[in-house]
Amino acid sequence: MKFLKFFLFLILIVVIGGAIYFGTQDGTYQIESTRTMNAPKEVIYDIVNEYKTWEDWGPWKKEEPTMVFNYADKTSGEGASYSWQGEMDGSMTTTEAIPHTSIKQDMTLQTPGGERKPEVYWTFETTPELATIVTWGIQGEHTLMDKVYYAITGMDFDGDMMAMYDEGLTGLEAAARKEISKYTVNVDGITQYSGGFYLYRTTSAKANKVSQIMGENYGGITAFMNENNIAISGMPFTIYNETLDNGDVIMTNALPVREKIIVAGDANVFSGYMPTVTAVKATLRGNYVNLGEAWATAMQYVQDQGYTLSSEKPFEVYVTDPQNHPNPANWVTEIYVPIEDIK
Repeated sequence: MKFLKFFLFLILIVVIGGAIYFGTQDGTYQIESTRTMNAPKEVIYDIVNEYKTWEDWGPWKKEEPTMVFNYADKTSGEGASYSWQGEMDGSMTTTEAIPHTSIKQDMTLQTPGGERKPEVYWTFETTPELATIVTWGIQGEHTLMDKVYYAITGMDFDGDMMAMYDEGLTGLEAAARKEISKYTVNVDGITQYSGGFYLYRTTSAKANKVSQIMGENYGGITAFMNENNIAISGMPFTIYNETLDNGDVIMTNALPVREKIIVAGDANVFSGYMPTVTAVKATLRGNYVNLGEAWATAMQYVQDQGYTLSSEKPFEVYVTDPQNHPNPANWVTEIYVPIEDIK
């Protein structure tokens, strides 16, 4: 009996010692993963801000295919929430959402050792190259039971969380690429395009320099208009004077104005006029890299319908300003192929 009492006393000493040891260990943690993604921060923020997307890009479903997600009425912005049932049930609520900048979320996780409530945070920062630095982090405090469990089992909590977040950011990056790559091409049919006066620059450009030279031309025209207090009266457009088989072009980049402008000086800016034309119209909704396909679709339609091209050159109108629409999937470009009037 004395031996048993002594043995129990030793066990008690070990338990107390262990509790003191683990209790004095720092249980706070902060784990974060950062990734630079080649997509606008507005696009990435919108994906993260909408809980209904998490099931698609998050790593959890791969590890636990039977996991079930439930969504509240509000799934984006401050106050949004969702929950899940699986090996460990949980829920998440957005407590702060600063558009395109940062997000904070409270998580509740039902573990075998009890309920845990870590905080999750996101930041989104644009680089000089217009990529996005995304940081995804979590912070909280381990309970005494958690610390004992990790010590006994050898579980690497920080390493496991980092691996999960790395995998999640890989999925998020793929989702962002998919989002900005969306596009549609539609032939709208025959329309009348009302022309008018415009200021322009005409230049030749190699196929791989078209975008660069186009930007320089519009910059020069805009500077001239600002210096002379001339207002733009419509959306920018480009007339394709000649297109070679290798993709090189002679193009006219233009900005509409309300009336004829007498241009003087050496700004290399000229005044032009486009008459009203009958044209086959096609619309591209998406990145400009898809313009080649859009033009091919429009020209094929003209050929299939047996229309005759007019002497007016084909042109494209940039309906949306990319500065106001960060997601290329939302860019709208109208293509016009002038044809002879149908009798």
